[in-house]
Amino acid sequence: MNMAVTDSLSREQVRQLLAAVGSAPSDDSAEIESTEYDWRRPHYFSREELVRLDDFTKNLAAAVAEKFTQFYHSDFDVTMVSTTQHFAGELLDQICGGEQNNYYVALGPRGESVTGGCGFIAIPEQTAFAWVTYLLGEADAEASSQSPSKKDSADSGEVRRPGTGRAGSQKSLSQLEESLLLDIAAAIVAALSVCHSDGFEPAMTIVRGEPPLELQQLEELCKIVFAVRKAGSENGSEAYLVIRCGELARQWRVTGKAANPAGKSSAEQISQAITEHLQQMPVSVTAQLACTYLTFQELAAIRPCDILLLDKAVDESVELIVQGRTLFQGRPAKSAGQYAVVITESLSNKPLTPP
Repeated sequence: MNMAVTDSLSREQVRQLLAAVGSAPSDDSAEIESTEYDWRRPHYFSREELVRLDDFTKNLAAAVAEKFTQFYHSDFDVTMVSTTQHFAGELLDQICGGEQNNYYVALGPRGESVTGGCGFIAIPEQTAFAWVTYLLGEADAEASSQSPSKKDSADSGEVRRPGTGRAGSQKSLSQLEESLLLDIAAAIVAALSVCHSDGFEPAMTIVRGEPPLELQQLEELCKIVFAVRKAGSENGSEAYLVIRCGELARQWRVTGKAANPAGKSSAEQISQAITEHLQQMPVSVTAQLACTYLTFQELAAIRPCDILLLDKAVDESVELIVQGRTLFQGRPAKSAGQYAVVITESLSNKPLTPP
């Protein structure tokens, strides 16, 4: 190294040196790619599991369309509108705060109690009237699925809010109509059974106003919204499924996530989940050949082709450093055209047996 340095550094040399080591302010204008994380909603399923869940809902849409076609003896198209995760308290507030009075049918695994089942089908009032009207073959079925109050308003000159009129009024379905709606819900449950070999069954009754399951505030739920449209029609009607996330993972196994049958995780399962998560976390490993110390003046005087003498002999090992701690030692090598390190010792200085 060229050691012909002056006794003091000029202001220009200090400026250049500070600029080289990164004293300039960072550019905050650069866009950083990020994903919004909504802490108010659960994240029971990972991004990869949601991809598999999306495949499941597509198969479910095809099965529901087939059941509607068989039930109505007419072609129907079913599309999945959205699949979202919710805490029970937030979803119940959303349901109870809505203007529509939904009809609900609980569902559960075949042979088990539906009362404490795994979810329910929610059919908004307007959708319920539209489906029953289609089944009864009334002439205003198309109008009821699009805007149930248009015809009534035109006849009376009265302006009504959405959700009023025959197809969206506060008037309840008749006993016969509720029975027909329950049959339609049973057809949807049958479509679920097509997607899972164990099979599911609906409750024997249909309820209105409040969901038929007892849910804890922080219980994690999956909401699957789907739209049903008669072939050739421009308008459709929506309904949705609400299923416990744990039951969705356990019963359908559509995401590859295992779930505790009781819906609660044991201490051992929690510990295993944390361990598995830690094992997938990326860790930065630094291979340090050696180091040396220079004065500020010597650092400023370094020029190309100067030689720095390090503090290790050529036959000494390389250190692998993780979070400031030396965990392994090895020797320099190359592999596939890249620098590499062959591990020779672990932290305990015991030789590692090659695989």
